[in-house]
Amino acid sequence: MELNQSNANWNYPTNIRYGIGRINELGAACIELGIRAPLLVTDPGLAQLPMVEQATVHCQQAGLRCGLFSQIKANPTAENVSDGVAVYQQGEHDGVIAFGGGSALDAAKAIALMVGQVRPLWDFEDVADNWTRVNIDTMAPLVAVPTTSGTGSEVGRAAVITDSQRQLKRLIFHPKMLPALVILDPELTIGLPPNLTAATGMDAFSHALEAYCAVNFHPMAEGIALEAMRLLKDYLPRAYADGQDLAARAQVMVASTMGATAFQRGLGSMHALAHSLGALYDSHHGLLNAILMPYVLQANRSAIETRIERLSRYLELSDPSFDGFMAWVIALRRALAIPSTLAEIGIGADQVVKISEMAVADPCASDNPISFSAEQYQALFLAAINGDQ
Repeated sequence: MELNQSNANWNYPTNIRYGIGRINELGAACIELGIRAPLLVTDPGLAQLPMVEQATVHCQQAGLRCGLFSQIKANPTAENVSDGVAVYQQGEHDGVIAFGGGSALDAAKAIALMVGQVRPLWDFEDVADNWTRVNIDTMAPLVAVPTTSGTGSEVGRAAVITDSQRQLKRLIFHPKMLPALVILDPELTIGLPPNLTAATGMDAFSHALEAYCAVNFHPMAEGIALEAMRLLKDYLPRAYADGQDLAARAQVMVASTMGATAFQRGLGSMHALAHSLGALYDSHHGLLNAILMPYVLQANRSAIETRIERLSRYLELSDPSFDGFMAWVIALRRALAIPSTLAEIGIGADQVVKISEMAVADPCASDNPISFSAEQYQALFLAAINGDQ
């Protein structure tokens, strides 16, 4: 193998506690970080479920005063973050528990960042060196507890927050937004319905796939991406078919965390489009990635064909060619009842120009194997609407 002479800065995740029943350690985890009055941030749906009450009880049994904030949208907004900061300050909390799927984790991470800042949220958007503006001494300590297996936000150093006024998703970044401690308990995903198991699982697959194909030099992330995809190939259909299959749930949860670890290598056009569509249509991010996947693969074919053939051999597909991989992806989507086109979820071509311009400007676009123009994004978007591959 030829020497890669590019300079690269590599970061890897945090303290992760994996295992069935480890949610019981939540209170102890908070104490370990010096948290005595945590604010548990989750979404409105989860807030009504026993698992949130049980998490609160675990904190109380450890002698903690635990508050709750759940007023966040499926695509969390800057307003959701500011509301959470207000609750944090009014309740005199001293740490944050991020509990739930990607929306809850991202909102919680942004709240933990913003509780002690004097600048507005958008001053910390992931542009140039904006992250250096953060006062790290006033950031809140953070424990992350994912309850879905998709975003991997528990091991990310950023939060995707929707700018409601400009109708776009913006990335808020700081290295210390990475949760100090993560609890991965597969039992928390048992109640996830099949459609969300499919959408979040395909989100995890999209992270690993785009990281594997991204242009940056990061062989450790590349290796993790490969194994994450193998785990999802073997176990996501099982978790979808039987939500009580704890062994499958566990492997999919680990693969989700691995996928997000891998995308330190970069993402690509799948996410550039999904971010843009999610901001305008408020659609589920993982579902968008799943629908877009074969269309983006086809658009990138000239740059990734050899790499995809190598991936196919690792996955032990019966046909290890690019076409064989495409056929497998389409079959997987069908088995998970994922729609084939954007039109099937109510997205049409009325905003094609705006979507293409947003995609070009999205930070993920820069890591795509091919640098697509706005016109090429238009063609890609229309293909995903009409089902043209």
